[in-house]
Amino acid sequence: MKLLKITLLAASLAALSACGGEPKSAGGETQKSEALAAAGKLQTKFVTIATGGASGPYNILGTSLAEAYAKEFGVNSKTQTTGASVENINLINQKKAEMAFVMSDVLSDAVNGVNSFPQKISSVSQVAALYPNYVQVVTSSKSGIKTLADLRGKRVAVGAQNSGVEVNARNLINGFGMTYKDLKVDYLGYAEAADALKSGKIDAAFLTSGLPNSSLMELQQGFDLQLVSIPADKIAEIAKDKPYFVAMNIPKGTYGNAEDVPTAAIRNALVVSNALSEDDVYQLTKSFYQNLSVLQTAHQAAKEIDPVKAKEGFVAPMHPGAKKYYDEAAK
Repeated sequence: MKLLKITLLAASLAALSACGGEPKSAGGETQKSEALAAAGKLQTKFVTIATGGASGPYNILGTSLAEAYAKEFGVNSKTQTTGASVENINLINQKKAEMAFVMSDVLSDAVNGVNSFPQKISSVSQVAALYPNYVQVVTSSKSGIKTLADLRGKRVAVGAQNSGVEVNARNLINGFGMTYKDLKVDYLGYAEAADALKSGKIDAAFLTSGLPNSSLMELQQGFDLQLVSIPADKIAEIAKDKPYFVAMNIPKGTYGNAEDVPTAAIRNALVVSNALSEDDVYQLTKSFYQNLSVLQTAHQAAKEIDPVKAKEGFVAPMHPGAKKYYDEAAK
């Protein structure tokens, strides 16, 4: 009976299309949407997922998710490597991407129209709160750098321009009573920062991502890598103005570190364009969770995505399609 219902709905949709193309009335659009949803199809033909650098977790997870969407829905789904969070939100705002991975601090800035966003961004909605991004400040054990206060006067990579890494690096540096004027700043992505550390061109670098970061895993081989700690009490102080920062530990052994290293963390967010319909976002959200094991195989950071807590910690409005999924899942 279910198959018959889907077939009849699909036939109804085909009849509507044959009689003058796209339905013009609201009722026609609803009928078309229901037919597509019942047939397991999306109204959109494209699901471009804006990610980050090629070696980062965003791109690795985004690639697996795009493959799942293309296979399940038959849409043109692919990733776009970017400078990450700020650029990703701008791409959605410019209708050049339908979905993106971003950091919660940048998303908060976007919806409030501050820092990198001169105006409030109202074209983006959140569908999930993801795994935490750990601020991984790395240096050489020979540098003498033990805390962020020791970065004064040093050559420091703060992430690619228009990235969430750069945004939280600036916020944390400011929280320690410094500005970029107190450092020698380079805007480098993960791989570039690791190479610059190895060649001695910089003294320290911010690489904010899920654990482990593949660039740091590679750097660890043949380099005396040392993680710089950020004390929990200092994070609590900074979080009074920047509430998305939380204190967490980089577990011992992650990069050969003998002990846990205290640092700041920020939850990632999965966001979509408000141009996508409620039904489409419902199906994309549902498929995201159905493919969670695939994402966890692609990168272990996804193992920290908790479906039960995924709608907690939102910093942007929830898309109606995502709400429909969560309401259904709670029944």
